Amino acid sequence: MDYVSADLVTLELLIEARKTVQSSPLGVINTPMIPWCQTTLPLNIMSNIYIKLENMQRTGSFKVRGVANQFAKRPKGGHFVTMSAGNYGKSFAYALKHYGSKGKVVMPETAPTSRATLIQSFGVEVERVQTSCLMNVVNRCVQEDNMTFLHSYDDLDLIAGHASLGLEVLELIPEPDVVVVCCGGGGLLAGVAAAIKLSGCDKTRVYGVEPEGACTMYRSFIEEKPVGMDTKSVASGLAPPFAGKLPYELCQRFVEEIILVSDEEITSAVSTLYRSGLVVEPSGCAAFAAIINHKVPDLEGNNVVCILSGGNIGKDELCNFPD
Repeated sequence: MDYVSADLVTLELLIEARKTVQSSPLGVINTPMIPWCQTTLPLNIMSNIYIKLENMQRTGSFKVRGVANQFAKRPKGGHFVTMSAGNYGKSFAYALKHYGSKGKVVMPETAPTSRATLIQSFGVEVERVQTSCLMNVVNRCVQEDNMTFLHSYDDLDLIAGHASLGLEVLELIPEPDVVVVCCGGGGLLAGVAAAIKLSGCDKTRVYGVEPEGACTMYRSFIEEKPVGMDTKSVASGLAPPFAGKLPYELCQRFVEEIILVSDEEITSAVSTLYRSGLVVEPSGCAAFAAIINHKVPDLEGNNVVCILSGGNIGKDELCNFPD
């Protein structure tokens, strides 16, 4: 993959990408952002917290934002391959069907079977492999089958598309004090943080949240370079085997800190949200888990934005969570 400098990410680029996302035939929506106090969710923090409901996005997660911008930059009718634990794969498959293109999703064996079935329902091939073999299989598809690789988080067009979420936030809260975002490979976190900081919100603190068992960006911050690890978490969408290079560079510039949450805290968060009528998958509630477990510093008295990034969770998965 060719090196892309973080210097290429400008406010002008992000604004242009947002226009592309808004006009996309994939039907990306401006998702609601509601005050926490208007829900039945428990809250013992004296803060004005707002919840951005990306679980209500057309494909069930924020991923369609980046996909809309990616596909707008690629020729129609191409033959594409990607790697995904589910949400990117679903948006990728949705776009392939719309544009009449062909493709394949290489998925880690640890991802829920229901995700593979969903992607296959769009007519897209799924190959399940060990997490450590994901890129090997992708490279085989590129070299032997002449497929074009679309990265699920380390891609300039994708990150610029995800930044549309950050620009939407600023339309409702021009200068948030704190923004909390989930982090897997770092594409969403990088895009949202870049949108907020490049818009002039220098005092806004942006935090990324990762599972303890899949903390590639956290370790990358410590080692000062993108690193990989054997990842394992109930939040499979936040467990890619390595942090993205471009997301890492952008997060280094614009993100305050990476916070870790346990799988137990994530599963408890899924149940808490569900009891309040919000269907959010484990990967989508990491930011929420960090807030309710008091892991985000200095929230009291501040305007805080919490991103619920996805709601693609099957009945079979919900049965495994506590009441």
